[in-house]
Amino acid sequence: MTEIRYAPPSIGDAFSGNRLLSTFPNELRQLLESRLQMVDLDLGMTVLRRGVDVDHSLFPFGPTMISMVVDLDDGRSVEVASIGREGAVGGIISCGRAPAFTRAEVIVAGPAAKVPMAVIEEAKSRSAHLRNLYCRYADYLLAQIMQTVACNSFHAIEARAARWLLTAQDRAGDRLELTQESLAGLLGVQRTTVNAVARELQDEGLITTRRGIIEVHDRGGLERRACECYDRVEHFFGDIVGPKGIGIA
Repeated sequence: MTEIRYAPPSIGDAFSGNRLLSTFPNELRQLLESRLQMVDLDLGMTVLRRGVDVDHSLFPFGPTMISMVVDLDDGRSVEVASIGREGAVGGIISCGRAPAFTRAEVIVAGPAAKVPMAVIEEAKSRSAHLRNLYCRYADYLLAQIMQTVACNSFHAIEARAARWLLTAQDRAGDRLELTQESLAGLLGVQRTTVNAVARELQDEGLITTRRGIIEVHDRGGLERRACECYDRVEHFFGDIVGPKGIGIA
């Protein structure tokens, strides 16, 4: 039997697979290409720690998904934003070296392009496109965080879970390697609550779950179950960055 070999992701895959990198003009791409590093991010890896200086930006692509998590002193935590192939993690809002405010953890493993902050700052000084792009993406991140606050405060857990699954499907596909315990932590609720919601969604034929796997079967059904928060954030991204990350002025 012939062994099938898969080529590892290339720099070209990063620039075509990340919605921010895909907007880079040739001269900006050439500036970064020789100085970025391709990395594989493992499930559970912490890529930013609160209080530790941010020394690089990560541009996820493929199924990779990173969660921005706020940890409380009593041991509880909740996700305030998530980033996949539409964006970047690290150094988006700050100028130069600055400590991270939240923890960033990989919740779906996969590839990313890693760029030192010194290179990003140099590129910003040369490129109006990159300065504009980072400003717009910072607006999107802030919008996502504000919408998450409203969603967590007012919407039922069933709608919140459906919203989260839609966002994850956009980035990682139909099959999500994620435990219900992890999903409960991201949503800031008890595992028993997520278990009940997952059973309900499964009984309706929207998803199936098994140990460590959630698989989406009916996106339309999830959209009907989700609150307006999913559409608001996605449409805002399209308005300020572009529906496919194209068209930055």
